[in-house]
Amino acid sequence: MNYLKISFSGTLLVLFLLISPFSSKSQQTDFAKFGISEKNTPKGIAVGEKAPVFKAKDYLGKEVDLQKYIGKSAIVLIFYRGNWCPVCSKYLKNYTDSMKMVTNRGAVVLFITPETAEGAEKTVKKTKLAYQIVIDSDEQIMKAYDVLFEVTKKYNRKIETLLFTDIAKNNAKDVAKLPVPATFIIDKNGIIVWRQFDVNYKNRATTKDILEHLPDE
Repeated sequence: MNYLKISFSGTLLVLFLLISPFSSKSQQTDFAKFGISEKNTPKGIAVGEKAPVFKAKDYLGKEVDLQKYIGKSAIVLIFYRGNWCPVCSKYLKNYTDSMKMVTNRGAVVLFITPETAEGAEKTVKKTKLAYQIVIDSDEQIMKAYDVLFEVTKKYNRKIETLLFTDIAKNNAKDVAKLPVPATFIIDKNGIIVWRQFDVNYKNRATTKDILEHLPDE
């Protein structure tokens, strides 16, 4: 009986040693797949932190001052990559109608993008999005929320080949940079109470997610 116990334990140990490397590898994010260098990995501002305030203009030229909303309502910030991104277009189309459930609860919804006003206008035409799109022309909002990264050359070439878009030119910049398409919910006190942050741009916050985590008035 003792021999059987030792053999069984040894088998478990061997199985653990064989499985462990594969398990840990599967848990690692392939940043390069999403155009992110491991030396240039955004983490996203954390829940519990004070939300950075900003002033910027929307694609119609109207000033957006985040400070004016704090103390009055919850705020939902949604970052997206650009009109060229089919995944962005898909989600923004879904938000067009469903976000009414969020605004009906008194929340302010702002979409933030690195693309130009002309690019944002194309986004609106594609998606029929009827919410304010803030143009982060100096990249300060994306930096403050720690979602910005410089796109790898390999990924940039991929987008040029498959989607016929030069990311840098689309953003009127010399260097191609994008945000992780994250979502942040800010309460009336200006504190981040929930976030969805995933370097895999195919994973986004749903309206249901936002509604579930939206603070009560």
